[in-house]
Amino acid sequence: MSRGEDRRAAREAQAGMKKFYYLFGAVAVIGIGVVGYNVGSGVLSAAATAPIELELSDDEALVALAQGVTLGDDQAPVTVVEFGDYQCPGCGAFALSVKPQLEGTMVASGEVKFVFYDFPLISIHPNAFLAARAARCSADQDAYWEYHEVLFRNQSRWAVATMPASAFEDYAEEVGMDGSTFSACLNSDKYADVVTANMQLGSRMGVSGTPTIMVRANGDLRRLSGNDFQSISNAIQEMTGSMDGGN
Repeated sequence: MSRGEDRRAAREAQAGMKKFYYLFGAVAVIGIGVVGYNVGSGVLSAAATAPIELELSDDEALVALAQGVTLGDDQAPVTVVEFGDYQCPGCGAFALSVKPQLEGTMVASGEVKFVFYDFPLISIHPNAFLAARAARCSADQDAYWEYHEVLFRNQSRWAVATMPASAFEDYAEEVGMDGSTFSACLNSDKYADVVTANMQLGSRMGVSGTPTIMVRANGDLRRLSGNDFQSISNAIQEMTGSMDGGN
């Protein structure tokens, strides 16, 4: 391939990435990523533990299906996005240390909404896809964020299990869910399409590892190199012109 062809290919790839960032940003602004959106088929005999084939008409359909789960005010001017994996130790550290700081400051003040997208790294984390589906099932009973935390707090236990479904069912009852309703959801293919779409969206946006953190503000979407609270706070300050950065 000539240098001219290389440059043209690079421009085309960059244009494609910008398109997905634009589409993704538009969805984040209007708040499609909400708890409790029901998709997927009815109860089947076995739990879906891996991505499924999707039949989507266009990129907009992918973005619409790949809704995240939102914490905070949908009208918040700043969105902090995480593409995460429930079996990823780094995501566990983020969920148990950084997210609470965001929630207690900028989310609580209404400045920021936090949106979680599933990106299970199935090649190295065999239980992560089912864990993502389990979390989505918990949203049916308005217990998503409680269950989100429980999964990460118990990560070292279920991550090494050959069959983690029973642990996921135990955690559901631990946070006060109806066990039979949760089990019916888990032992089906419900939300397999949503988690798969999350994965495809992340891949199209260049996500390759977790946690991947992005910030959207003033029409700009920025991927951060750091995932600590100060890095996020600094990015928000730079993108909004705020002097307090959430402190």
